[in-house]
Amino acid sequence: MITDITIGQYFPSDSPLHRLDARVKLVITLLYIVSLFLIKSFIGYAFVIIALAIVIKVSKVPFKFMVKGLKSLVFIIIFTALINVFTVKGGETLVTFWKLSITTEGVFFAIKMALRIILLIIGSSLLTLTTTPIKLTDGIEALLKPLSKIGVPAHDIAMMMTIALRFIPTLLDETDKIIKAQQARGADFDTGRLRDKARALVPILVPLFISAFRRADELAMAMESRCYNGGANRTRMNVMKVTSIDYTAIILFVVYWVVIIAMRIIL
Repeated sequence: MITDITIGQYFPSDSPLHRLDARVKLVITLLYIVSLFLIKSFIGYAFVIIALAIVIKVSKVPFKFMVKGLKSLVFIIIFTALINVFTVKGGETLVTFWKLSITTEGVFFAIKMALRIILLIIGSSLLTLTTTPIKLTDGIEALLKPLSKIGVPAHDIAMMMTIALRFIPTLLDETDKIIKAQQARGADFDTGRLRDKARALVPILVPLFISAFRRADELAMAMESRCYNGGANRTRMNVMKVTSIDYTAIILFVVYWVVIIAMRIIL
């Protein structure tokens, strides 16, 4: 289950999506997330699914690799859908038991919420899968740079966000190794009551925290030994610039937004 988490991983490829400017991808991803909350009909979700499928095809990232990241979030998706099934009222009543009832509106809303979460996760994961950590840092810093005039440390925020994303796969891999090592020593994490399972996590969390602090200390020493002093007087080997492929992506995304707004008004 741990190895199925794809958040923060980068998939190397030579696709048009990989060549896009990081700033453009960040803005498009943010507006894509906003667009998911504007959709109210299943026709709108069908349009987003088709558009996202085309983008995944262009990115050359295997679809199985992207879907693999949903396995660890199945419980959250099902739990969210069940809450909406029982709390949203409206339409015809399908099932009634005790003080709970399931209506057609509740079922439709639960399906919409599940689709929204799935599309949000897959669409957002495209950002990290097609953007290297260095480019992601530069993109976040460039977008936050105007805020530095009011005292916001844009470079520090961008660096912290990128390091956090970068070390998610590393910590997950470390957790998987610790679990396998404990299982080889006879540890059981699957059976017993909930209290026993929670207690069995202690042999995992303690070495994981120690490993995380050790990696953080090594990273700090490595940055200090290279005379890292934040964003002051910092230069870049690869300067970001918007090219024709970025303008094409912006135009296509504007068309996407026009369709989303039109469907919201009409439907």
